[in-house]
Amino acid sequence: MFSLKLLPSYSVNLLRNCNAFRLASSATSTQQEPAKLEKTINQVTLLGRVGGDPQRKGSEEHPVAIFSLATHTNYRYDSGEFLQRTEWHRVVCFKPGLRETVLNFLKKGQRVHVTGRITYGEVKDDEGASRSTTAIAADDIIFFQHISQ
Repeated sequence: MFSLKLLPSYSVNLLRNCNAFRLASSATSTQQEPAKLEKTINQVTLLGRVGGDPQRKGSEEHPVAIFSLATHTNYRYDSGEFLQRTEWHRVVCFKPGLRETVLNFLKKGQRVHVTGRITYGEVKDDEGASRSTTAIAADDIIFFQHISQ
């Protein structure tokens, strides 16, 4: 814990204005909206190439489009050796218009810009063992090129 005596007066006012002293528990939920909601950011921006044609998953009531996206980082060691590291991202599209556009027009190898948020979940395999998942829930996708069919 810190002492407010050690902080300059403008820091104390800033902390008070930001509601830094208000504690909230995520374990409790109420029907009333709190007087002030704390703002948070969960934003992901990716620019890469689609790893495979998108797949339709989920149910009829709650369909989802899923595809993989490759991004890479380039490294050059002091020795002059060049290395490119590829990261694979799982992108999911829940929004109806975006989902249908992805399913109809997105193809393997296309370069796309994805903005969305990171999501975490848990799935059970056929044996009943659970494993954690990470995905990007897309809010917007910009197609940079069209692949000829």
